[in-house]
Amino acid sequence: MKIKRKQPKARLMPNPTIIIAGTPTWEADLRQQLPETYHLITYTVPANYVTRLADDHAALVLVDGDADGWRFYTTTPKTSSATRRIPILLIAEDDEARGTALGAGADLALTPAELLAQLPALLADYARVLDSATAEQLDCECQEALPPLAAQAVEKFNAREFYPQHDLFEEQWMHTTGPVRDLYRAVLQVGIAYYQIERGNHRGSLKMLLRSVQWFALLPDVCQGIDVRQLREDSTAVRAALEKLDAADIDQFDMALLKPVRLVGKS
Repeated sequence: MKIKRKQPKARLMPNPTIIIAGTPTWEADLRQQLPETYHLITYTVPANYVTRLADDHAALVLVDGDADGWRFYTTTPKTSSATRRIPILLIAEDDEARGTALGAGADLALTPAELLAQLPALLADYARVLDSATAEQLDCECQEALPPLAAQAVEKFNAREFYPQHDLFEEQWMHTTGPVRDLYRAVLQVGIAYYQIERGNHRGSLKMLLRSVQWFALLPDVCQGIDVRQLREDSTAVRAALEKLDAADIDQFDMALLKPVRLVGKS
């Protein structure tokens, strides 16, 4: 008798976030045309730009190319591994801005009229969104057992051997083609962040924690037995504690915050 594999329940995906950088005249028209399945956020100040993009899980950035500072909003995301994959579209009436946008890091340059006329196609082509088929595949792969290499990596992580866990997770990541590979990438980056904390590298640890945000955002709360939700919360708490410390004071960091990976169903 053939046993049917249990199918995971459909997972509700969060609405993709579109960022407007600046205060463009076309924002009101965009809000009227943007499908309800998208969430729109406007950034009017440059402070903590990369961090906000990562934490808001930006799927697409629309930069006001007719305002001062458009180069900053266009170039900066491409300089960070946490945000460089986010597509950047520069929207400007100014011919010079559009002409130099690609060299500044934009993926595409358009006039406001072109943006509004082509909006559905632009969202389909550029917005970085986990499509339903990939989400379903990920959910199915997350129902599987943790592969031996990844299981060894978790053991190393939980033994606070943070550098060896990286090598094992990276090898597993390289041998995996499905979307579940993001699980291994997320955990190894947290582990390396913890390793950097132990070494007293304040900047390096924050950088790795910020990089992990983009991969955690795509994962369900439990994947291959790993309590992703708990690890996400633990790493967020570590990052918050680091951000309260000056780099010179990292020796005061509470190492008790570096908690192990929790495996569901195990103590």
